Amino acid sequence: MTREISWQGKVAIVTGGSSGIGEATALALAEQGATVLVTGRDAARLADVAARSGAIETVQADSADPSSAARIVDAALSRRGRLDLIVNNAGAGQPLPVDSYDMAVIANICAVNITAPSMLVKEGRAALAETRGAVVNIGTAVSRNAAPQLAHYAATKAALEHLTRSWAIELADDGIKVNAVSPGPVKSGALTGMMGLPEEVAQAIETQEEVQIPLGRRGIPADIVPWILRLGGSDSEWLTGQVLSVDGGWSLRA
Repeated sequence: MTREISWQGKVAIVTGGSSGIGEATALALAEQGATVLVTGRDAARLADVAARSGAIETVQADSADPSSAARIVDAALSRRGRLDLIVNNAGAGQPLPVDSYDMAVIANICAVNITAPSMLVKEGRAALAETRGAVVNIGTAVSRNAAPQLAHYAATKAALEHLTRSWAIELADDGIKVNAVSPGPVKSGALTGMMGLPEEVAQAIETQEEVQIPLGRRGIPADIVPWILRLGGSDSEWLTGQVLSVDGGWSLRA
């Protein structure tokens, strides 16, 4: 029998929660009774998200800064005294042809997609162990493809998927479940935001990808959020180390 997931009184951290999938996740958790600490770099965007729910609190933080992890976890514990879920949603990536490889850009992608989740899990481990909580990492279905010009984005997200499996084993004795959701092409603003593409280029990519998706459309954040909540919820007591692709079948055609 399926039990109803209860988020009442629970506390979640959602990184990169001021837009797209992160914002939708934070709002869904808040609607279901959780207190959510949202992180992001843009103070105005954070304020906009917080204004939509009294259950959402914010910390302005750059995930590329390794010291931000302790500050984020400390904020959750000092304000609410517990931690039940970490959603490692913040991501970095941009089109990068081989001839344009830049050490600073590559280092930033690695810092946000690999180092930041690692440090947040380290800092949050003790608190998650007390609640037998969960970690949900946000990967990408692009990691299953050979993606020209997105090699470092895909590679770092593939690394995050491997970390998911490793952490699942290492944290199992603490009762912490670690899983990942890897979205396919989703209308989240990432192409013009994170990737920095011009609007017309982003629209052309969206049109091309839509044709490739067996279910016939690009996703929306609402397609992804229920799986994040399900993997992060208390009813998934015997599920860990899994990477779930939610992509309308897109990666099957890779």
